Amino acid sequence: MFRPVRFLGFLLAVILCCTGCTSAIAGLQPYHNGQYQFLYPRGWVAVDVQNASPGVALVLRDMVERTENVSLIISDVPAGQSLASLGTPTEVGYRFFQEAKENPLKRQVEFINADAAENAGETYYRLEYAVTFPDGQQRHNLADVVIHNQKLYTFNLSTPERRWQRWSDRFQAVVNSFQVL
Repeated sequence: MFRPVRFLGFLLAVILCCTGCTSAIAGLQPYHNGQYQFLYPRGWVAVDVQNASPGVALVLRDMVERTENVSLIISDVPAGQSLASLGTPTEVGYRFFQEAKENPLKRQVEFINADAAENAGETYYRLEYAVTFPDGQQRHNLADVVIHNQKLYTFNLSTPERRWQRWSDRFQAVVNSFQVL
């Protein structure tokens, strides 16, 4: 027997489910450790960082597209240091850009954008870069930078440029979700 109320409820559930599937956060899962939290794509796994460079606290990468990853570097900063004391988002972004250009990997870096955002009373600088390696490989990087409790947190997402157009909304949602606690 056809029940209009049940059918409408079912139809509403399908519509809501399908609408959620197209949103930037569909397919993302939470990471939370008491010090910081963020969303990341399902199918990404943790990488052992025991032998990584100093300050690398976390790396997650895609199981299929193995070079696609998020990383978190945590560095000490002097007491009283703030993002504003480091400069505007553009000045900080340009400084990161200069450091990346001077890297011995001889990569070309294009500084695309920088802005500031507030989240739970903290100021975050959001930075965007395009990177080309000597072998022609092109990548797109997004970063969130924040100072909290005398620590500089740099949360970076890196993806091959060929995947950027299709997944840019999702990747921006990942980076924008980063929050220190």
